[in-house]
Amino acid sequence: MIREKQIVECVPNFSEGRNQNVIKQITDEIVSVKGVKLLDVDPGEATNRTVVTFVGEPKEVVEAAFLAVKKAAQLIDMRQHHGAHPRMGATDVCPLIPVSGITLEECAELARKLAERIAKELNVPCYCYEAAVLKPERKNLAICRKGEYEGLPERMTDTGEAPDFGARAFDESIARTGCTAVGARDFLIATNFNLNTTSTRRANAIAFDVREKGRPQREGGSPIGKPMKDANGKTIMIPGTLKGTKAIGWFIDEYGIAQVSMNITDINVTPLHIAFDEVCRCAQNRGVRVTGTEIVGLIPKRTLIDAGKYFLRKQNRSTGIPEEDILKIAVSSMGLADLKPFNPREKVIEYLLEDENKTDRLIDLTVKGFADETSRESPAPGGGTIAAYMGALGAALGTMVANLSSHKPGWDARWEEFSNWADKGQKIQTELMALVDEDTEAFNRIMSAFGMPKGTDEEKALRSAAIQDATLYATQVPLHTMKASYHVFGLCRAMAEEGNPNSVSDAGVGALAARAAVLGAGLNVKINAAGLKDRATADKLVAEANELIAKANSEEAEILKIVESKM
Repeated sequence: MIREKQIVECVPNFSEGRNQNVIKQITDEIVSVKGVKLLDVDPGEATNRTVVTFVGEPKEVVEAAFLAVKKAAQLIDMRQHHGAHPRMGATDVCPLIPVSGITLEECAELARKLAERIAKELNVPCYCYEAAVLKPERKNLAICRKGEYEGLPERMTDTGEAPDFGARAFDESIARTGCTAVGARDFLIATNFNLNTTSTRRANAIAFDVREKGRPQREGGSPIGKPMKDANGKTIMIPGTLKGTKAIGWFIDEYGIAQVSMNITDINVTPLHIAFDEVCRCAQNRGVRVTGTEIVGLIPKRTLIDAGKYFLRKQNRSTGIPEEDILKIAVSSMGLADLKPFNPREKVIEYLLEDENKTDRLIDLTVKGFADETSRESPAPGGGTIAAYMGALGAALGTMVANLSSHKPGWDARWEEFSNWADKGQKIQTELMALVDEDTEAFNRIMSAFGMPKGTDEEKALRSAAIQDATLYATQVPLHTMKASYHVFGLCRAMAEEGNPNSVSDAGVGALAARAAVLGAGLNVKINAAGLKDRATADKLVAEANELIAKANSEEAEILKIVESKM
């Protein structure tokens, strides 16, 4: 399977919020790294601090973070810094945050390596915090920043207080740059739930119902009773219903309504859709209705996809539908367009990156445009690309039957069975659609390799190696297409046997398309393998292709027998 693209967000805080020239020089370092997208620059006059947000793939994000820390160390002199916000360094904090395709622990490991590199190459001591913590007691950022910049001289050589990397006696270099806290944390979602009331008191009551901290326990259980204390004199709290959340109620003049304003600090424990439903429940208990949701800032795509699927399941509807349809369900279910139009392409990090790095893709063409492009005298797109597209069409047909079966009158008890099949079909289709462009990219790599200079023996050797690498890749891609297309048979067989009998012919056509895909991609494996000098590898790839061809012929024949028997 094609692995989901890894995307990481980085939100460094720099101890400069007034000098725009300094801020721009730092952010220029970030945007100089290809593949990184700068999302936000938020300077604060009173805090004398700027919060920067950027995203990209892990390697590029880490490099951009390093360059930004380096530039900040060159430009910001902590001996002259004054501001309202706690701080201990020119780059005060630098957290890495998983967005998609990467785990929090993977981000933590990246953060530790980044901290070590900053200390070693830039001579800036670093503490590790949150998920990247090396000493458990330092998980909380406030512990790492204890005493702030002014407390560093005493802490630097103290065994229990010294930084994780770059510890040494306080010197002129540290005096200038201070220390940096590098960490990894979960993605935070800031959201407001719109209420059909103007009462801040009601909004606050709902916020206290749900937020993890809850509300003070009062004498007699009365809202006006005195807060109760424990043996240590601390207020006893009644926890709210949503873990990993902070919330308050407020009134917004711009909209003329009250809102429950919430920060979801752990979206794995409390996803947005769960928070929405719980706020709705608690609001209704207090005679209030939630009319919609406002998302502040950007969100990972999974936030909306998971929400859409959640609401589809509540309706006993198939979740194996196109991504765009799932997004529409999420937007309408949570009222995301209640106060203003909501465009996922402006709010979802993955879409912003996709649009930023958009290239001309075959899968974005119209059906006619794709056919016309194939018919032109250029050799790509060619047979391998068409094979991948046929496989995708086969998966789409099997998925269609699954979705029709899931919603068939009288089959309500089986909706989840067919929804699961539709989900599998969507995954296969997505993989094969990616292979449509990847096959053409593989051919282009071969052409680029052949275009390399060959004037000297060294150039000839480099060119020959590049041609072989590109040829191997161009052999592996159609083999990947064969494997992905073979999975279509399982879907189509199940739909022919168990699916809506009125659509059994569609399952049969799906099997035909899958066989064409496997055999077509197999031809590409063989013709490209012929150009490999490593004959052992070539023979192995061809043998694997022949095995898949034989199995595909058998699968198609068996599925067509089932289809014929039901028509």
